[in-house]
Amino acid sequence: MTQRQILVCLDKFRGSASAVQACRWLAEGIRQAAPGLRVREAPVADGGEGTVAAFRAAGYRTVPVPVSGPTGEPVTAELAVLGTRAVVELAQASGLHLLPAGRAEPLAATTYGTGELLRAALDMGCREIVLAVGGSATTDGGAGVLRALGARLLDARGGELPPRGAALADLETVDLTGLDPRLRDTRLVLASDVDNPLLGPDGAAVVFAPQKGADAEQVAVLEAGLSRLARVLARQTGTDLSGRPGAGAAGGAGFAALVLGARREAGVAVLLAELGLDTALAEAALVVVGEGCLDAQSLRGKAPIGVAELARRAGVPVAAVAGRLEVPLAELARHGIDSAHSLTERAGSERIAMAETRRLLHETGAELAHRFG
Repeated sequence: MTQRQILVCLDKFRGSASAVQACRWLAEGIRQAAPGLRVREAPVADGGEGTVAAFRAAGYRTVPVPVSGPTGEPVTAELAVLGTRAVVELAQASGLHLLPAGRAEPLAATTYGTGELLRAALDMGCREIVLAVGGSATTDGGAGVLRALGARLLDARGGELPPRGAALADLETVDLTGLDPRLRDTRLVLASDVDNPLLGPDGAAVVFAPQKGADAEQVAVLEAGLSRLARVLARQTGTDLSGRPGAGAAGGAGFAALVLGARREAGVAVLLAELGLDTALAEAALVVVGEGCLDAQSLRGKAPIGVAELARRAGVPVAAVAGRLEVPLAELARHGIDSAHSLTERAGSERIAMAETRRLLHETGAELAHRFG
């Protein structure tokens, strides 16, 4: 009979550990406390930062690609590739963490580099591409993506607009005739845990642009630009995609993906299918989920909750480990989580929890080993 295992499925602890590191450190604590226990590490992500690393852990190879960063500076991003399937992580090219000196540029930031990553995947012969969105610095409606793939954004005089959010208010025409023809034979998946539309009070500018440094006046400018982009494309194509779930993801990059024919799937669902967690759960005595902050937003389909609900359906107990725990255990229980552990509570302060994440994950792993081993 196969010995049952502890399955460690942690997302990143932002600012102190990647998903791969968090899983490794917790697993080290389990193994040191109970050397006879089988432990499998399966880092997860929900479509944002860390998605390529999670797919690498699932057996994909990574390919470095030089692209433009969110404000045009050169950066090196990575694709995850397996056969003719590729994963493009928007944050690798257009992420907040790539802004020079951390200076927010909500009006100027562009997704052009993400479009370059998509083009690189096509150049490699990939015909199934997952576009994982999240953690963006941008609110350009995916205009940069479209331009990098051959579209032209034109003003009333026929001049080409720069692919940034602030410029979209002057948009008159989007010429899609030059789009890369290989896209017609490519299956594109928009992987996102965000179901917001492009426009309005729940849209990309109003909800997310302030997180990217936009003040009220800049939010209004960005909303006007996104609205103009949606109207122009609806007029030209006969279809208005701005209200579709996920159109507002990553500052509207989700909208561009939908324009390109993408099918939206929850980011965590895409990864869990790739990891083959159904099989792993059949051998699991315990699943450990978690991320840096387990809060109300986590309950809206983010990676830890996606894994926990899958485990619940398989009848496997779940423990949550978080840097900060902001959801009552009773609420977590409704999502299949049986126990929860906060590194901040263990450390006595958030500062110590951030500085000593490895030690605290070791200690938490040892506690779990003694309890469930």
